[in-house]
Parts: sequence; C-alpha cells; structure tokens
Amino acid sequence: MSTVSDLASVTQNLRQAMYSTPFSVLGMHQAESGTGLTIRAWHPHAECIEVIAAPQGKSLGLMNRLENDLFELDFPRRKNTFYYQLHTTLKDGSQITRFDPYQFGQYTLCQQDIDGLHLYRHLGAIPLEHIINSKHSVTGVLFKVYAPHARSVSVIGDFNQWDGRCHPMASADDGIWRLFVPGVTVGDLYKFELHDHTGKLLPEKTDPFGRKTEQWPGLASIVQSESTYSWRDQQWLDRRGLNHEKPMSIYEVHAGSWKKSDDGEFLNYRTLADQLVPYVKKMGFTHIELLPVSEHPLYESWGYQPVGLYSPTSRFGTPDDFRYFVDQCHQHDIGVILDWVPAHFPQDDHGLFRFDGTAIYEYEDEQRGWHPDWKSRIYNYGSPWVQDFLISNALFWLDEFHVDGLRVDAVASMLYLDYSRKQGEWTPNQFGDNEHLEAVAFLQRLNAEVHRLHPNCMMIAEESTSWPNVSRPGHPKSLGFDYKWNMGWMNDTLSYMTRDPIYRQHHHHEMTFSMVYAYNENFVLSLSHDEVVHGKGTLSTRMPGDDWQRFANLRSYLGFMYGHPGKKLLFMGSEIGVTNEWNPAESLNWHLLEQGPYHRGMQQMVSDLNQIYQQYPALYQQDFDRSGFNWLVLDDHSQSVFAFYRQDSAGNTILVISNMTPGVRSDYAVGVPEAGQWQEIFNSDEQRYGGSGVINPPVTSHDEPRHHQQQSINLTLPPLATVMLTKAK
Repeated sequence: MSTVSDLASVTQNLRQAMYSTPFSVLGMHQAESGTGLTIRAWHPHAECIEVIAAPQGKSLGLMNRLENDLFELDFPRRKNTFYYQLHTTLKDGSQITRFDPYQFGQYTLCQQDIDGLHLYRHLGAIPLEHIINSKHSVTGVLFKVYAPHARSVSVIGDFNQWDGRCHPMASADDGIWRLFVPGVTVGDLYKFELHDHTGKLLPEKTDPFGRKTEQWPGLASIVQSESTYSWRDQQWLDRRGLNHEKPMSIYEVHAGSWKKSDDGEFLNYRTLADQLVPYVKKMGFTHIELLPVSEHPLYESWGYQPVGLYSPTSRFGTPDDFRYFVDQCHQHDIGVILDWVPAHFPQDDHGLFRFDGTAIYEYEDEQRGWHPDWKSRIYNYGSPWVQDFLISNALFWLDEFHVDGLRVDAVASMLYLDYSRKQGEWTPNQFGDNEHLEAVAFLQRLNAEVHRLHPNCMMIAEESTSWPNVSRPGHPKSLGFDYKWNMGWMNDTLSYMTRDPIYRQHHHHEMTFSMVYAYNENFVLSLSHDEVVHGKGTLSTRMPGDDWQRFANLRSYLGFMYGHPGKKLLFMGSEIGVTNEWNPAESLNWHLLEQGPYHRGMQQMVSDLNQIYQQYPALYQQDFDRSGFNWLVLDDHSQSVFAFYRQDSAGNTILVISNMTPGVRSDYAVGVPEAGQWQEIFNSDEQRYGGSGVINPPVTSHDEPRHHQQQSINLTLPPLATVMLTKAK
C-alpha cells in the first residue's frame, strides 16, 4: 500500500491514466496509523464524495480531498471491512451513487487457472452478481483483457464518459488486466484505453473477446449476458457426422446479399432463417456455408478482414438471433458451415494490431507478419497465446453456436513462408525450406483439438496448392482436415467450359485430369463466390454462345459436377443462373425467375440434381474410394464426350455421360458394367430445364464389348448436355 507521502506521484499517474496498481491506493485499507480503516477514492469529475454504508444506506461522512481528485475518509474505530457506496456530486452539479470498484479486490488480485482452449469463458466482459448477504447483492461486469506489455490499461465506456482516468485496471503476472465495475449492465458500450510500456497513449481498442460489436463509426464492444437461448436441435446433433459416405451439397451464402428487405436493408438473422432455410430445403441442399460472420468493420471485405472474432456481426442482429438461425437449419436437417479466417487480420487501429504497443498477436518480423496481398497482419503461430486465442475461437463457434464445421480460409497463405513474396522478401525456415513450420504445427493442433472435443464436426481447408495430406486425419504428416476444396478441378473445368465448343477437343484433359489426383485428398468440388467477382462475371455469363447455349453449357457442367467424385458446393445465385456479377451491396437478381425459361429451368434442374444426388448412394458413398469410379469414355477428344460410372458399396451403378458440343450424337455406343435395361434418371436437356428435349427411352444392353465392358448400350446424346442412367429394377 502506498503511503500518503507517495500520493503526489500516485495522483499524477492517475491523472494521466497510467497507474497499474490502483488497488494499492484506492478502496479500503488499514489506516497508516495502524488503527482503523481508510477509504480512498479517485474521481476526476468529482466536486465532493460521500461514503454510504451498504446495504444500510447510512451516510458515513464526506471524504476529504487530498490531492486534486483523490479523496480519503478515515474510520479510526473500525476493525472489520464493510461494503460501501460513493455518493458523488460532480463538478457539473449532477449526482451519482455507485459501489466503489476498488473494494472488490477478490475479482482482481487473485489469479485463476485458465483453460487455454476455452479462453472466451475467462476473458472479455463478464456480467456477474456479487453477493453481500442473503438479501442484497451487487451486479456489474468483470472486465479482463490480455495486454502483457502495457504500462496501464483502463476500461472506458458510457458508464464513465469514455474517460480513461476513471477506471484504471489492475495488472497481474499473467499479463491479464482485471477490474470489476459495479453498475455496468448488459448493452453498455466499452473499449480499452492502453498506454504502451513507454507511456505512449495507444488508439482505443475493442475487446478481442467481445461478444458483440457496435457498427461503424463507433466500433465499441457491447456487454452481453450469458445466453439463455433454448436449443431444439438435439436430434440433429446426435446424428450429425463427417459425411464422408453421405451426400453433402453445400449452398454458399453471403448473409448480407442473398436477399434484402423491401426497404433495401439487411435481413435479420431470424428473418434470414425464416426465408433461407425453407428455400435451401426446397432446393435440396444439405448444408449452408456462410461467408464469415465474425465482426468486420469493412462490409466490402465480405467478412474476410475480421476484427471481432468472437462477435457474430451485429449487422444482422444479436448473438441469440444467430443461434436461432443455426437452430432453424438443424431443425430442418440442414447443416451449417462457417468460413473462418485464422490466416490474417486487418491493421485497423481498434483491433489486434500492436494491441498493447507490441506485436502480441502478429509476428514482429515484417517478412512473416505482413501479408502483401491483403495488406493485413499475420498471426504469430509460434506464440502459445495466439494459438490458444485462435483455437479457442474455433471451439467458440462450435460450442456456443452449434455450427457443424469450419471452412478455414487461405490455408495456402499460411503454409508457405514465400507465399506472394519475391526473392529476398522471405527468410527460409531452420531447414532452409519455404514451409512455415509454426503454421503447420498450429493447424495440426487446431484440427486435433477440434476433433477431440467435437468429433462429428468438419474441418475444411481452402488450400490451393499440392501440399500433401491436407485432409488425411490419422496420417502422421497430415494437417488433419476432413476435407479440402478442389481448386484444381475448379480451375481446369471452368477453363474448359468457357471455351467455344469448337476448341474443346484440344483441351480434353482439363475435364479428365482431376481423376489423376482425386483420391489424394477428401475433396469438395467448389464453385464458390471467388468465381463470380473481380470482373469474372457469373457462371452463366462465362459460358460461350447465345442464351440457349450458355445455359445449356452451365446445366451440362453442373450435371458433370454432380456425377464427379467429391462433395459439392455452389455459391448463391448460381442455381438460378444470375447474369450480374455478385455485388455484396445488392440482393441477388431474383426477378430473373420471371424472365423466360432459362432461369426457372436452371433452378428446377439444380433442385432435381440435389434430389437425385441424395437418392442414389452411388453418387456419394464412395467419393474417396477408387472402387467407386471408372472411366468408360476418356479419350473421345474429337466429339468432346466423357462417360464414366459411379458405384456404391453394394455395387449399384450410375452412368454419367456428357456431350460438350452443340451437336446431337446419335446411336452413340457406351459400355455398361451390367446387362439389362438402363433408364435415364437425369437429363440436363429436358425442356422443363430450358433444353431442347432430346431424351432417351429405357434402353436394353446388348452383347457388344465396349470400353472394357462386356455389355454396351446405344444412346442419343443431347447437345451440350449431361445425362445419368441407372439399371432398371
């Protein structure tokens, strides 16, 4: 405890909001004389302060002013501590009565064991009730923030006029600053004011563990209570799984632009659920994947520059509103996957960047800590604190919001020290290579912990290189993901499909090459938001030809995709053939469904494809087993025809045949693995899809070997179309 002789220097530090041990001076102490008690209070806006006994409400006297804004009152006959309030008359004449925060040292001075994998349970703004006796209690918020190198930290907010002098927090050896502030309630705005180790005042910071964040320009954290949401999705949780042998057709959604309200505003999470869930159910998708919903100040970043990792963006409602969204998905048997961004964070002043004046979240070294592509900061994966911070956040979404998986963004940028860097702009690892060993270790630990605590939740990597064993859990060198986006398949096949059909014969391999490596990973075939932005147009507008040919090309392409091994992902709008490049500021062009047959036909076809996909296990059951796929027609370059069959574990077979030219192929012979009658279950050229209506009646095989099969059938191949057939029962 400081003595009165120290008070001049103490008050100087308090006045500058640079005092790190406020409990040594403020609050209730043994009197310096050794007899009785003393209460000291600091208030930069006080004219006078009266001490009130709590809960009795009895006045115990006015405090004496010692040094400007420091007040003191002695109780020479008191031996036992007691609770009290401070009735303060401010310099503007207003009055407030509050419990003194500095009498609650038990919440500040005692450190506790912290579960590193669930940091969000221990840090941030924690509402609590302090019991005085059986009839009385004190409610407030315990603020806790990690800033190990700060000289001082204060909590500021509505409750203290955003004045960092009012509520200095207490430091501790574990780097966590603490203060219980009575009277602060749910909904109050707050930030942290920090001085670095040199005493320099830093930009005001939002809470890294804040559960809700104010929108621009305020960007303050908002105190949230523990959720009382009543979940109704237990049946879903009991039966969900990793889906390796189940159908998984993902509808990728940007929550702000799928639809807008009649007045052009965002849909609330609840309204979005009430409209999106029935649509996705009707369309037959099994999962919704949301672009990042972690709070991000720049809407145009689509969520990929998050600042509030623990805050579902308040643009669309409260955290419980988001729980409702997930719950509604689950009650309708739809899984929820979140895009998650541990690769980097923006350099916004109010965020994690140099949070306490030092690089506690990012690498100090610019060659590792600066992302040249996105002008952002890279997490320090070698830091135990950062690892715990990120893994805790992954678990937060799984624990608190029941999401079924995380799609980890930009994994490739994490794995390579030379990612997007020129020679001389990066430093090799200890073995002289370009692998980012700390990031590898982090990803392996992340996936191991997620699978240990949530064994039925999926981890999906967006990884665009040939890094081995990304999605091979159990392999000693695996990164541990359950799935990997197949960026190679997407790039090759889109390149092929955007060519005029007359030239496709020279690029046949672009449609077949994916099967060379199809079983190296557990792949998701992704036609994501990245393919409909940055001047690329849309899937429909990238196809060659007139309107009929463009939509026929796209229908055929999606049919080929659904037949190809791998789980499926489509970005919103692709299912109706939108013609405007995706703009996150606008709703999808739903009015197109009222304009001609092609958009309605596309929507109907995707719905039918999803139903067929789920109905026939051959299309999904052995996605990652070589025995589930066989080429039939691999080398018909001149006619741009592809044919293969898929097989389930019981031996049931689906033929998939694509004609990627606008000419009809009559009497085309295709080998079949079984004798008998074969019938179409899907034809992308159906008239109700906007096609020309070239369909095949049931056809019986004959004893003419073709394509290494003993039996074959003869078909009419529709123009620019994919057909699927199965053996009639």
